[in-house]
Amino acid sequence: MKIGNIDFGSRPLFLAPMEDVTDIGFRKLCKRYGAAMVYTEFVAAEAIIRCISSTLSKMKVDDDERPVGIQIYGKDVDSMVEAAKIVETFHPDIIDLNFGCPVKKVAGKGAGAGLLKDIPRMLEIAKAVVNAVHTPVTAKTRLGWDKENLIITTLAEQLQDCGIQALTIHGRTRSQMYTGNADWTLIGEVKRNPRIHIPIIGNGDITTPEMAEEAFDKYDVDAVMIGRATFGRPWFFKECRDYMNGVEGLEVKDKGADNIPAAPLTIDDKIDILKKQLLINVERIDEYRGILHTRRHLAASPIFKNIPNFRQTRIAMLRADTVDEVVNILEDCRLKLKELASNCDKIEN
Repeated sequence: MKIGNIDFGSRPLFLAPMEDVTDIGFRKLCKRYGAAMVYTEFVAAEAIIRCISSTLSKMKVDDDERPVGIQIYGKDVDSMVEAAKIVETFHPDIIDLNFGCPVKKVAGKGAGAGLLKDIPRMLEIAKAVVNAVHTPVTAKTRLGWDKENLIITTLAEQLQDCGIQALTIHGRTRSQMYTGNADWTLIGEVKRNPRIHIPIIGNGDITTPEMAEEAFDKYDVDAVMIGRATFGRPWFFKECRDYMNGVEGLEVKDKGADNIPAAPLTIDDKIDILKKQLLINVERIDEYRGILHTRRHLAASPIFKNIPNFRQTRIAMLRADTVDEVVNILEDCRLKLKELASNCDKIEN
C-alpha cells in the first residue's frame, strides 16, 4: 500500500489520531512496536492560525516516528488552507483532514463530522487544501450523519475527485458517536467500488488481533486504523502483526534502537514499555505534565485487570505527581502480576 511516495508494505496498521492520547511519547512507542503510520492529536485550524502555543507543540514530530501525519479540522475553507500551509512547515509526511469527529464542540460547530451535513463545503475544503500544499493530503470521515443518510459510497468518490490520496472511514455515523458496533460492510463496499483507486483505511472497534486480520480478509481494506484498543498498550500493533503473520513473533526494528524481541512480550517487557513512555514524556516536557500525559494510559492498560482490588492502585496512579511515585506503583504491579502468573503455573501443574 502506498500514499504518495510512502510505501507502507502489506496490510499496514495505523495509529488513529486521538486528542490527549497520541502525544509524541506514545506515538514513538507505537511506531517502535509495529505501527506503520502514526498521527498527532487532531488540531484546530483556527488555533494553528492564531499560533496558540499548546496547539503548535502538538504538531512537533520526531524523525523516529516517521511516517507521521498531522490531522487538522475546521469549517472554513480559507482558514483550513492557511492552517494546512502552516502545518506543512512542521514537515509531516501526510496532512489529514478531519471530517469525522462527532463530539459536540467540533461537529456542533460545523467542523469534523458536522461537514457531513454540508458536503459541498467539505469538498471545497478538500480541493482547496490539496491545491495549496505539496504534502500528500488524506481525509477521515464517517458513514454519514445518521442511518437515514449513509452517503459514504458516493462521498468517497467525490473526495477522491478532489485529490485526496487516501481515505479513512470510521464505521459509524455521527449520530452514533462511539456507541453500538462499527459497521464495516459499507467500508468494504467502498473498497470494492471499481471506480475507487485510492487506498481505503478501515477504522472502528478493532480490539483484538483476530479482528484486525478479519478486517483485511473480509473487507479487503488497504490498511486498518486502531484507536482506543491502544490505550496503555502501545505493543498492541506487535501483537496484531505477530498474529497476522502466523508466527510466534515478528521481529520489528526501531531506528537506532535494539531489535524488538521476536517472541511474545512478557509482563516484564510491558511494564518496562510503560515506564519508558513515562520517561519519554517527562524528559520531553517536565515531570508534572509528563506524568499527566502518561498516567491515563497506565490506568487504562489491560495488563493490570487481573490484579485483585486494582481500583485503589488505579486511583493512586491517577493521583501520582512524581516519577518516583509512578515507578514504585508500576514495580508493585510487576510483583503482583508475576505472583499471579506463578500461582497459575502451580495450579496447572
